[in-house]
Amino acid sequence: MKAIAYTKPAPIEAEDALVELDLPAPAAPQGRELLVEIRAVSVNPVDAKQRRSVEPGPTPRVLGFDGAGVVRAVGPEAELFRPGDEVFYAGVVNRPGTNAELHLVDERIVGPKPRSLSFAEAASLPLTSITAWEALFDRLQMPQGMPQPRRGVLILGGGGGVASIAIQLARQLTGTNVLASAGRAETRAWCEQLGAHHVLDHTGDIATQVKIMGLSIPYIFGINRTEAHWPAICAVLAPFGLVCVIDQTGPLDLSKLRPKSGGLVFEGMFTRALFQTPDMIGQHRLLAEVSRLVDAGVLRHTATEHLGRITAANLRRGHALVESGALRGKAVLEGF
Repeated sequence: MKAIAYTKPAPIEAEDALVELDLPAPAAPQGRELLVEIRAVSVNPVDAKQRRSVEPGPTPRVLGFDGAGVVRAVGPEAELFRPGDEVFYAGVVNRPGTNAELHLVDERIVGPKPRSLSFAEAASLPLTSITAWEALFDRLQMPQGMPQPRRGVLILGGGGGVASIAIQLARQLTGTNVLASAGRAETRAWCEQLGAHHVLDHTGDIATQVKIMGLSIPYIFGINRTEAHWPAICAVLAPFGLVCVIDQTGPLDLSKLRPKSGGLVFEGMFTRALFQTPDMIGQHRLLAEVSRLVDAGVLRHTATEHLGRITAANLRRGHALVESGALRGKAVLEGF
């Protein structure tokens, strides 16, 4: 089967940063596995981080943590899907990824593809939807459907893929004021299109901008540059509030949270699959709900760059876009 992999950590400018290979097809699905024919993928920061810094091991490593495709075979214990079903999902970091014609995945982290979307559009959603949903509703414990007119959620780094979903979920499913941050005019406009009530300039004094609004901020979602934003995060967090972060590349002074009895939690959307948690099937249910909301017109896909077919050259372009920090939404690729 055709696949795109890397053989050693390398900068994306290197010609062999990603290479096209002909690899053996996966074995027949076991247990609750599905064998999926991949039709489209998207690129996430985790792809670039893994390619740049993680040794692939003795054999070439296939990346790809978003996929949309068609089920071709199911394991003997599969209950949720059958051959011919159209699906979308994010994989897991300890198994080969979706940048290949065929892919094995546990059905408990797979959802039915939104009927109203193309495969490419659907591929923009799984990893970011799971991350945003778990961060807002599981980690930060934001109540759904409850009016909170004087309270707000602050989403830092509003232009990226995760934020693009988090803004929509917070606006559509909660009664909380949605504050997002952006540094460029086009990113500000993007956040407003997705439903942010207020867009802050994260190149300026975030704490002062929040204070002017007179809102209580019990929920903060720090998606990137956590260390740089940490003083502002601690300054604006409401008493007993929670901060959820994805990345942390340096130490944080947690003592700043103590006076407010604040809490810090982490969101890692691979945790359930990595540790085979008893509630692993929750990601199937989550993606099924996202699919329903998309088809109902409540949520929109976030594919903003279609890079063409799934080739090494096009995936290198996708990795470069992610690493630039200037990508709004998601970059997708379709077909081998």
